[in-house]
Amino acid sequence: MTLIYILAGVIAVLLIWVIASYNRFITLVQRTKEAWADIDVQLKRRYDLIPNLVETVKGYAAHEKGVFENVSAARSAAMNAGSSPEQRGAAENQLTGALKSLFAVAEAYPDLKANQNFLALQSQLTDTEDKIQAARRFYNGNVRDLTTAMQRFPGNIIASTFHFEPQDYFQLGADEGAAREPVKVSF
Repeated sequence: MTLIYILAGVIAVLLIWVIASYNRFITLVQRTKEAWADIDVQLKRRYDLIPNLVETVKGYAAHEKGVFENVSAARSAAMNAGSSPEQRGAAENQLTGALKSLFAVAEAYPDLKANQNFLALQSQLTDTEDKIQAARRFYNGNVRDLTTAMQRFPGNIIASTFHFEPQDYFQLGADEGAAREPVKVSF
């Protein structure tokens, strides 16, 4: 009779452990999804600011048509990039490079640099870029926590049993080095 109680106790402890582990994975997955949604919100804010910035610069530098077209094309590509962090990262990398070109053009026009509308837009875009970086770090931290929990024993047993999938980190695209190069502008 005592053996039955011991066996029942062991089974109860194992069941509680499985439930707690499963719930922990659910929490980690939801945090990761929330963090991705935060990145998405900031990227959409960035996309909304860019046309206003381009229009402001256009008024001062009308002959820089190629730069404006590149920014618009990169913005469209980023908005339509796939949903995976790798695809979005590559598209965002191209957009960042195009924006650097736009700001390099703006440097050549002192009146534009003094324009209050341009300065406000530039400030908002800088703030948004900072928020994107913070959201990226938050997302990658959640991906790290989920991946670590999935790889550690005995959590890996629960993760594989219930088919939890690892998530991709949100990183700069393959042309990371190019995005960090200074923009060259010649007139």
